[in-house]
Amino acid sequence: MKHLVTGAAGFIGFHVAKRLIERGEEVVGYDAVNDYYDPTLKEARLAILDDTAAAAPGSWTFIRADLAAVNAVFANHEFERVIHLAAQAGVRHSLTHPHDYVQSNIVGFANVLEACRQTKTPHLTYASTSSVYGANTKMPFSEHQSVDHPLQLYAATKRANELMAHAYSHLFRLPTTGLRFFTVYGPWGRPDMALFLFTKNILAERPIALFNCGKHTRDFTYIGDIVEGVVRASDQIAEPNPHWTSERPDPATSNAPFRIFNIGNSSPLNLTEYVEAIEEALGRTAIKEFLPLQPGDVLDTYADVSELAAAVGYRPTTAVREGVRAFVEWYRGYYGE
Repeated sequence: MKHLVTGAAGFIGFHVAKRLIERGEEVVGYDAVNDYYDPTLKEARLAILDDTAAAAPGSWTFIRADLAAVNAVFANHEFERVIHLAAQAGVRHSLTHPHDYVQSNIVGFANVLEACRQTKTPHLTYASTSSVYGANTKMPFSEHQSVDHPLQLYAATKRANELMAHAYSHLFRLPTTGLRFFTVYGPWGRPDMALFLFTKNILAERPIALFNCGKHTRDFTYIGDIVEGVVRASDQIAEPNPHWTSERPDPATSNAPFRIFNIGNSSPLNLTEYVEAIEEALGRTAIKEFLPLQPGDVLDTYADVSELAAAVGYRPTTAVREGVRAFVEWYRGYYGE
């Protein structure tokens, strides 16, 4: 099949595109390669995809452009699957640069939705986030819960994506699947995320900041498990739920071809235990700086993945210590540490 993967130079997009190329698919990658974080890392990912395509049965084409111009790629290609992973990420950044999130996550997603509608794309799969659970405290988080109390604009824009997707699924019968990612980590990860920052600072013998005094729990999910879930969900086209009723509306499904899944490890870990795994992999002890809770932070996350398991057989298999070791090995190799 021919796939469009937006955000292909990003952390998750790179790994998804690589998996599809290795599987023998025809993949068109799309990314603006902006400078939210070091573009050199993004260029290195793209070089890996070039090398993968040269050796694998699939094919790879890369288009360097902003989502404002996404119509052009649909005019030149007929896609059987669209996996939309391009977005402005990062909770902290959303507190100081809100317009970046409106432009990329809302306007950009509207452009993708409209292009899929116009070309009658068989299935659109897109990235949401566990951050949409916001003020919810009932664990584990279930797709069947209400998610109307986001704690930062990043989460609000991702929740808006889910609602926009439903409108298109309802009005135009565009099949859409939203995936709520839970704290993704692993090789080629983003430099603004905890594992990357902690590893860098520990190696440099600088303090690591543990907000909320390290009392957070997170459902850390290894990138390989995430990719497996994304690809399986994309393969299976969303269908209407025949049991959906407006008297008891289920937020995760619809009488339209629309669905939302959690995609996580379903095994939350305290942040201090996560740091211990990093220390073990590095063979060094962190200098810890315990700080108060940051604005917009969710205290705990824990994914109920039973729906994704039932739908596509999703089963996370990578333990956190194993995944952290894989990241540390990549980091030391990439940066020559």
